[in-house]
Amino acid sequence: MDFLTLFAVYVGVVLTCIFLVCKYSGQQHSPFNKLLYYVTKVIAPFTPQWLQRFSQSTLHRLFHQRNNMFIYLHILLEGAVYAEFTYEVFGFCREMDTSLTSLSVPYILLVIKTFLFYLCIKADPGTVTKRKVSSQLHIYPYDGRLFHPGISCPTCQLVKPARSKHCRVCDRCVQRFDHHCVWVNNCIGAQNTRYFLLYLFSVCLMAGDIALLTGDMLLHAVLRSGLLRASYIDEYGQQQPAGPLFVVQHLFLTFPRIVFMLGFLIFVFFLLAGYALFHSYLALVNQTSNEWYKSRGYFCQHCHPAAIADHLCSPVPDHSKRYYYSRGLLRNLGEIFFPPQGVRKKDN
Repeated sequence: MDFLTLFAVYVGVVLTCIFLVCKYSGQQHSPFNKLLYYVTKVIAPFTPQWLQRFSQSTLHRLFHQRNNMFIYLHILLEGAVYAEFTYEVFGFCREMDTSLTSLSVPYILLVIKTFLFYLCIKADPGTVTKRKVSSQLHIYPYDGRLFHPGISCPTCQLVKPARSKHCRVCDRCVQRFDHHCVWVNNCIGAQNTRYFLLYLFSVCLMAGDIALLTGDMLLHAVLRSGLLRASYIDEYGQQQPAGPLFVVQHLFLTFPRIVFMLGFLIFVFFLLAGYALFHSYLALVNQTSNEWYKSRGYFCQHCHPAAIADHLCSPVPDHSKRYYYSRGLLRNLGEIFFPPQGVRKKDN
């Protein structure tokens, strides 16, 4: 049972890390930053300079510059799952008379997901440009809380429309900025949030469907083998009935790759399902991730903390404006799937 114990510890550590990331996301002074600072401080004297420079440049390239590394990683993980499913699970399912219709669903979902994934990568998120900024300024009103009129982006040298933000990774201002997603190497904004939402749900459906087919195959394998009625001799020489832990250990030893794939799919399903539900909630209340993070610990993005008493900022958070852009469920969803377009003035 040692392997099962280690696997349970691994799952517990991963879930704890996910919880801490969700809890402290958007906060500058988090335990992660403090831990990274102290670890770096301790190991720096013993680390060669070339290795420090290489680590810093690698981390900077991965998380602070646009690159396709996570796209390739996504394709690699997806290819490994489908290779294992096709090579082993598909054949076992056919032996158990699983219909071809059921077995074809994962491949249909793969085509749909790949198309949405491509749109997330290639679609313009709503870049604020000199040609479009005059029309983009009139799409959303300024809430006077997080967004104020007359504020210019110091990098783009353009007046910032309400709900826009400058992405340091892409080096551009994005209309209705949500976040920068490294997995699609693109910003998520006004024009591609719909694709991103559908992409998340398609990945969840794909992982869930393969997990159900794989779990059904393993269940039939257990039932056919008669393990539930079997017994074994323990280390003390006593005969013990085969319980759930014994069955799971037997499956690990008999189908190690399939069981590992199933565990990975279950983990991915619950992780992405939670993320998809979070973004669905944001869509229903017409809020972006950027606005949600800022609303948690309200501060004005345009004013220095020392100038909190300035006329632009309110020293007391006005929670009545938290859902300032909400227009009702149907209109909020309509805005996601049919983004409003600003009216461009005709040139004389």
